[in-house]
Amino acid sequence: MTGYVVHEQELQVNARNGDTAARAVAIDSSNGSSVLELHLARYGPGRSSPHTLEGVQEIMYAVSGEGSLTVAGESHELEPGTAAYLTASESYEIDNPGPEELLIVSATAPQDAGEAQATARTVRYADQPTLPASGDREFRYLVTDEVGCKDATQFFGVIAPGRAPDHSHVYDEVIYVLEGEGVFHGGGQDRPVRAGSCIHIPPFFVHSLENSGESAMRIVATFHPSGDPASRAYEAND
Repeated sequence: MTGYVVHEQELQVNARNGDTAARAVAIDSSNGSSVLELHLARYGPGRSSPHTLEGVQEIMYAVSGEGSLTVAGESHELEPGTAAYLTASESYEIDNPGPEELLIVSATAPQDAGEAQATARTVRYADQPTLPASGDREFRYLVTDEVGCKDATQFFGVIAPGRAPDHSHVYDEVIYVLEGEGVFHGGGQDRPVRAGSCIHIPPFFVHSLENSGESAMRIVATFHPSGDPASRAYEAND
């Protein structure tokens, strides 16, 4: 597996009649990701049709717009920087008061740890502490086992201008680029990325995500199995 990059503008969008949601699958098994999937959903004004999770848990991140997530009769506010966790078999609806579109990026994964319960439904980026990663990069945990998600970890990452040493992880990872531009290096290829790019990094795949711009690149990522986003299976010398 050599990793995969696609931009949201290249995705096929599916919308059902009467639903406010227009959904697109960015990454799944057809792109070499056997466990994780990455989805983008754009919600127009109004309340979406119910969406039921069948055999997978869903880890959301609100990219833009505002609205609310309703699960089991309870409403939870969504704004940019809000993450949310839903377990297998749960059903949810999204309310968008309008007029702006609400964009949510979601990763789904099998419920490997058996029956689970969300101990907290949402996590706000602004409430999480900043932690150091490799070099001058940093991250904030979002959805983790602290909210009931035992199989996967979601985090918000900040990548300073420059290129980190080539490295790999033991986990499978999907990434959505929120801001910035750069190059995804790996497998003998150099693929450009920018805001809206979706990336899959297989386990033990040697790679580097370079920020070629003058300001920070910001990403939201989910990996499976759960763990520490700063961990490395391999890292080249500087």
